[in-house]
Amino acid sequence: YNPVRVHFGADAMSHLPEELGKFGANVLLTYGGGSIKRTGLYDRVLDALRAAGKSVYELSGIMPNPRTEKVYEGIELCRKHKIDLILAVGGGSTIDCAKMVAAAACYDGDAWNLVLDGSKVKKTLPVASVLTLAATGSEMDGFSVISDLKKNEKRVSSSELYKPVFSMYPF
Repeated sequence: YNPVRVHFGADAMSHLPEELGKFGANVLLTYGGGSIKRTGLYDRVLDALRAAGKSVYELSGIMPNPRTEKVYEGIELCRKHKIDLILAVGGGSTIDCAKMVAAAACYDGDAWNLVLDGSKVKKTLPVASVLTLAATGSEMDGFSVISDLKKNEKRVSSSELYKPVFSMYPF
């Protein structure tokens, strides 16, 4: 059983407007470095978001082994802009960060508590993904791996609520 709606193949991105229509107006777009801009995927995703009438806010620069600093930055954006959907464009690290942001934005305590104990996750914002590579399975699972460099820790958190609502493999 996996509740993630999956679109794959050359026409996968044609389903993005339809999927976006199921969510509110405010979208947090998360991504890593510049590869999605170099390949043109960033422009394609932004065009779809704008065509769907979405207000887009960005959390960029997510590094491999996503760090708590980006999670906290994302939480602030979600709360400030009343985010309705987090759209992660990239690979596993980008999606893992988006999942933790989605959970922590709905949590009153410190986000690291959710990393340490996934059973504390009671609600999340919806997360969706557009993959740039298939490798980790984060686009369909209920896990998130986050690093806290101040504590020198890398931990996995799990919750059924982390599973994305949809994922696209446009390759």
